[in-house]
Amino acid sequence: MLKRIISALAFIAIVYAATPACAESAPDPAWVGTWAASPMQAEGLSFHLFSNVTMREIVHVSMGGEKIRLRFTNEFGTDPLTIEDAHVALSAGGGATEPGTDHAVTFGGASWFNIPPGGAIFSDPIAIGVAPLSNLAVSFYLPAQIMRAETYHAFADQDNYVADGHSPSAPELAQSDKLSSWYFFDGVDVAGGADARAIVMLGDSITDGAHSTRNANRRWPDVLAERLSQDSRLAHVGVLNEGIGGNRVLNEGAGPSAISRTDRDVLAQSGVRYVMVLESINDIGRLAHVQVPWDDITAAQLEFGLKQIADQAHEHGLKIFGATLTPYGGAGYYSDKGEQVREAVNDWIRTSGTFDGVADFDKATRDAANPTHFNPAYDSGDHLHPSDAGYKAMGEAIDLALFAK
Repeated sequence: MLKRIISALAFIAIVYAATPACAESAPDPAWVGTWAASPMQAEGLSFHLFSNVTMREIVHVSMGGEKIRLRFTNEFGTDPLTIEDAHVALSAGGGATEPGTDHAVTFGGASWFNIPPGGAIFSDPIAIGVAPLSNLAVSFYLPAQIMRAETYHAFADQDNYVADGHSPSAPELAQSDKLSSWYFFDGVDVAGGADARAIVMLGDSITDGAHSTRNANRRWPDVLAERLSQDSRLAHVGVLNEGIGGNRVLNEGAGPSAISRTDRDVLAQSGVRYVMVLESINDIGRLAHVQVPWDDITAAQLEFGLKQIADQAHEHGLKIFGATLTPYGGAGYYSDKGEQVREAVNDWIRTSGTFDGVADFDKATRDAANPTHFNPAYDSGDHLHPSDAGYKAMGEAIDLALFAK
């Protein structure tokens, strides 16, 4: 969190206004997250050297509102990131926008801005009405600039678009290419009322939605968001998906470890009141082929790591819920030793009292006749990730009473 504060102060010092700043007499609203993605460093084929292009990124919000703000990130950049002429509109599907919904986005009144390395900034408030469970198209222009490192979220499970030239306000991007990731953009907040609050889902690829239907928003956090929107008592609860495929609790894997990103991906999120954590299966999977000493992980070590996250949440006044690990029998990195650790960790999640509540995803998805494996109806085919039906079973297994005020 301290890093974000420092970055915000740095932004104030370096932002350059292309248009005069407008005085704001009204107090800032109470902001609550409605969509989020966890930043990572783009490497290999994911590094694109974007220059003189328009990006259009599609996101699926949870809670609706009459006013929003956007968060852009240069978390892993080593050079300042310049973004010009950002726009937001309601998505019409694919890379198109709904007519009459395009809104220019400003930052302290500016139509362009620099984000320092390691920084993230919020836009000015945008008066665009957003319905619950709707899709937004966020577009922005990247001028020619030095970018030796890029910040993105690897697995969007969503088509995004990039086109040569400057066209953020175009209803459709001409001759655009599809991207499978979100770049430089990691959050949407809504102006919430007194009852508005957010849940952060901290997890790995199973939270990120791997093997769910692309562009269909069938991840288990999406299922939960739909259930919340249909309950009048909980319709003002936002769901923030901070899953990273390959993520681990204690050690670096794909993206920063769960422990090292708790400040950024949980505590720094707008209006967060609750967190649910589903992590450990990638730590456990290393036991099938231990290559370095710290991969030979124990249940006690994983429990210690998860307790660190729970303690941080409690110290900041949040409720935290533990999710049991889904079966992985038959997966490529399955081992008998790993299964023993999984079962021990699940027993600890259910019985230790560390968490304020439990979502028993293991029970909801396992095959009753072969409990180390998924119910065949819930298996995507790799025996590690759920199918759409499996994600639905997970989202429906969560007791909504956990999120009562």
